[in-house]
Amino acid sequence: MRKGQKSLLAIALAILIGLASVPAAFAGGSAVLVDFSWSSVQMHNRIAGFILEHGYGYNPDYMFAESVPGLTGLQQGDIDIAMEMWIDNVLEWYNDAVEDKKQVLNLGPVFPDAPQGWYVPTYMIKGDKERGIEPMAPDLKSVFDLPQYWELFKDPETPGKGRFYNAIPGWVVHDINLKKLEAYKLTDTFINFDPGSQTALMTAIVSAYEKGEPVLAYYWEPEWIMGMLDMTMLEEPPYDPDRWGEGKDFGCAFPAARVHIGVNAAFAEKNPQVVEFLKKYETTLAQNNEALAYMQQEEASVDEAAIWFLNNYKDVWKAWLPGDVAGNVE
Repeated sequence: MRKGQKSLLAIALAILIGLASVPAAFAGGSAVLVDFSWSSVQMHNRIAGFILEHGYGYNPDYMFAESVPGLTGLQQGDIDIAMEMWIDNVLEWYNDAVEDKKQVLNLGPVFPDAPQGWYVPTYMIKGDKERGIEPMAPDLKSVFDLPQYWELFKDPETPGKGRFYNAIPGWVVHDINLKKLEAYKLTDTFINFDPGSQTALMTAIVSAYEKGEPVLAYYWEPEWIMGMLDMTMLEEPPYDPDRWGEGKDFGCAFPAARVHIGVNAAFAEKNPQVVEFLKKYETTLAQNNEALAYMQQEEASVDEAAIWFLNNYKDVWKAWLPGDVAGNVE
């Protein structure tokens, strides 16, 4: 009996020592973060998840979902945290969930306003002497110049039109781009192509770039492609709120993308320490592009990219946390 009692005592002490490594009030919680299908949000999930686990004693879980079902889950409480809400791409949902029903809290930007639009390699316009590439489309500046250059982007499956690489089906911006093609009267000279995944979209761009060939694609920042490749965003008419939104034609530039952190309101009420941490969580586009470029160059996982970020930007993430929590993370 005494031997059994000692064993039980040892187990109890081990548990207490383990719990002592995190603030007692924080230990034992769980947090579900939505893993949208792009790299930056998955990396931020792992950064936040590492801090929640080692700093606050939470058990982070990552649930994969595309934009609409993921945000719906956040609103309904099946998901606790979204590290990237691209607000202007989901404005109808945002107005309903955040502004009207208050089911989701906006905790502020995860990085500054991010650009997104239609890109071509800069060598198409300016050439690249080092690579022996002559300018192919020297007057290509805006989306309205595309019809005169459609043959450069010829679609191998529909050779009578140029190919436009859209976003991933299921992303709200995919349907916005379809409306843009119509608004800019490009459907006679271009055909929409759905890449199927972010990896397929990246591969199409990089493959064309490495060969010095034309490519026209939707893309955004932060992403490693924009940190490693010289790409030019085509001009569009200035953003016009009268042309942007449900039932509109989207015939203008994307608004400067507000990419903010969202938290389910019921979760926030029960976990104020998480809210305080995420309110202070903010990074720069340069930091994101660098971390994502590391991920690509080293063929690293999102978990490894998160650790790389934590190791290389200690002054950044420590500023998000109380001293004792930062000590536990480190």
